[in-house]
Amino acid sequence: MTSITTISARKWIRSRIKEEEYKRYMKKERDFINDELIWEKLKSKRNPSPQEVRAILDKSLSLETLDPDETATLLNVKDKSLWEEIFAVAGEVKKKVYDNRIVTFAPLYCSNFCVNNCVYCAFRRDNRAEKRRRLSLEEVRREVEVLAGKIGHKRLIVVYGEHPLSDVNYIADTIKTIYSVKVKTKRGHGEIRRVNVNAAPMSIEELKMLKEIGIGTYQVFQETYHHDTYKKLHPEGTIKSNYQWRLYSLHRALEAGVDDVAIGALFGLYDWRFEVMGLLYHARDLEEHFGIGPHTISFPRLQPAVNTPFVQKAKYKVSDEDFKKLIAVIRLSVPYSGMILTAREPAHIRREVIPLGVTQTDASTKIGIGAYDQRDEGQKAEKQQFLLGDTRSLDEVIRELAENGYITSFCTAGYRCGRTGRCIMNLLKQGKERWFCKVNAVLTFREWLDDFASEKTRRVGEQLIEKEIEEIKQQKPSFYPKFMQYYERIKNGERDLYF
Repeated sequence: MTSITTISARKWIRSRIKEEEYKRYMKKERDFINDELIWEKLKSKRNPSPQEVRAILDKSLSLETLDPDETATLLNVKDKSLWEEIFAVAGEVKKKVYDNRIVTFAPLYCSNFCVNNCVYCAFRRDNRAEKRRRLSLEEVRREVEVLAGKIGHKRLIVVYGEHPLSDVNYIADTIKTIYSVKVKTKRGHGEIRRVNVNAAPMSIEELKMLKEIGIGTYQVFQETYHHDTYKKLHPEGTIKSNYQWRLYSLHRALEAGVDDVAIGALFGLYDWRFEVMGLLYHARDLEEHFGIGPHTISFPRLQPAVNTPFVQKAKYKVSDEDFKKLIAVIRLSVPYSGMILTAREPAHIRREVIPLGVTQTDASTKIGIGAYDQRDEGQKAEKQQFLLGDTRSLDEVIRELAENGYITSFCTAGYRCGRTGRCIMNLLKQGKERWFCKVNAVLTFREWLDDFASEKTRRVGEQLIEKEIEEIKQQKPSFYPKFMQYYERIKNGERDLYF
């Protein structure tokens, strides 16, 4: 497992960064994040009038991406009643693009070996308190048997440290293994239908390899967009110290043919308003070059991690109130993008912020290496990248969502029908994708209720399904007859029917 020598690891590190693959996207040798300009815009938009703010909200409702001046204006709102209007419109925009559905997934951590030394991360190279491990392919299979066969997940995000032990070949092998697992359930079989990847920046050649085996969304977080802060937190001489190699990782992915990419920032490393502006500039630059923005945006907050004192001393921690604000502003700024809220946050915070525009969340989450198959009770800090705030089961989370009027979607149909990349981006911007999502959400929710739900959750879920079916009948009568045929077939035991 750890037979890779220090010398061969150093050689691997030196081979990673290919300057020509990101410099061609830069303008006059500068990247698209101009720190001085961002602060200039934030300072120039102080004390906006209610009229200015409401005009921006109207633009968001037309599903247009905001420009930096407009986002800076929203970030400078002080009036509490105006923030309530912003929160309400953020919820409206989400409903207009994504309806009332919430997509669920689970993270699967495959390896915590890492050559980087990020000061806020438990996986950092010099952290001797972290217990290192890489899953074998058989262990990956056993993890998936629990996730797909006992819990009922259909989507995973696989996570890897940056290390030669978890290079592109290992990533490809784990993804192929995940897709191969089929587990018998009460009425059908459990399987993972979509594997998204959170991994280190890769070359175009490596990304083409992952595209061939069926990678879902490729997710790379910039962590912080502020250049000086990035430099301080990512020590010189590590792969991650190269800001531009990371910043343009998703440009390379789109160039390699990967349809869906995902951006994110780790809130708490620098001023949250600056990071929101950075996310907007990132989305706009992807749109400028490829006509495709981020499929999803993530906004995790810094959380405690074993032997990581930086977290306790961090000066830019984001309050719960500011967390609500940043979520709403991201939703309004990039209205077509999915928004991922993770189990880093405690349950009470997740309840508060889901109405502000969240489209995806995880549940039954374990982030220790091998933790699903081992049935670990409680968290093991020395095996994790950070500590979770919410460890509720998928069943509990789905029941609560249903009680609050949200249907849980396990749909992966769009990816298998070609509604990806530029196609889905256009549908989302026009507000048309929501109806494909609606009917497929009901079908997959029916599957999950029959195969995995507790009796209590099934009762709540079926009450919600009745309302959803009536809405489909009233709003989309042309869909309704075929939808009902599929619905009855699924009730009778068929699986994986979709529009």
